[in-house]
Amino acid sequence: MVNHDRGFQYAVNTVMVILCLACVLPFLLLISSSLTADGTLVKYGYSFFPKVFDLSAYKYLVFGSKSIFRGYGISILVTFLGTLTSLVLTTLFAYPLSRKSMPGRNIFAFFIFFTMLFNGGLVPTYIMWTQTFHIKNTLWALIVPGLLLNAFNVIMMRSYLTTNIPEEVIEAAKADGAGEFRILLQIVLPMSKPIIATLTLLIGLSYWNDWLNGLYYVTNDKYFSIQVLLKKMLDNVEMIKNASSSGATTMQMPSTSIRMAVAVVGALPVLLIYPFFQKYFVKGIVIGAVKG
Repeated sequence: MVNHDRGFQYAVNTVMVILCLACVLPFLLLISSSLTADGTLVKYGYSFFPKVFDLSAYKYLVFGSKSIFRGYGISILVTFLGTLTSLVLTTLFAYPLSRKSMPGRNIFAFFIFFTMLFNGGLVPTYIMWTQTFHIKNTLWALIVPGLLLNAFNVIMMRSYLTTNIPEEVIEAAKADGAGEFRILLQIVLPMSKPIIATLTLLIGLSYWNDWLNGLYYVTNDKYFSIQVLLKKMLDNVEMIKNASSSGATTMQMPSTSIRMAVAVVGALPVLLIYPFFQKYFVKGIVIGAVKG
């Protein structure tokens, strides 16, 4: 029996090692390719160790656009404000839905669920945000549309609160004279760290990786996020590459390695932050996804 358990453990460890390598090796290949001379990539292909070490791709990203640091600042600011505001709204929506005593609970739950199935379409949405709310070329254009309140996040938090916050604890707090906001702030939120950390990571990733809002609602380069800026730089590289292939005389730039450098620059902050949320992430995503 012991040998059987040990053999099973070895098999599980082997599978996990393979899965870890499947996650890590592509990123290592990505970093290596971004540090390889463009001509070497075209001639010899990709490898885990740069055949010819070259920083041209990163030099182009840093010096080819003076606004890349501003783009990082805009993305950090938008991600921070958007994540914080979205967490507050999600919590204020999900907490009443988790209370069985709330009047009209099912009606509000239907409203939030309805938005997961239907939307107004791109053109009416664009007209509403630009002509009614006038958020074009503002920071709100990167925060509000489509990201500020997500129905799936509300359902996840509601399910977590329903499953993990005992009704008896809330009733005891009420008996001691605590109001709803005090119960939420001093009892519910401290007991909800896993789902809060999980939603913080999910919402933060959505804001950090978002480029559609910048594409639709921002034309002033002062408000370009890092993702929008990197996409426009890739479009410029592709345009120059196409012009070069048609015979036009253009400047030389690392068109292949720059794509890898763009991916590294865009993903690196997320990789640095993720370990701090990892211990809460699995618990929050599993418990929060269970139907309440």
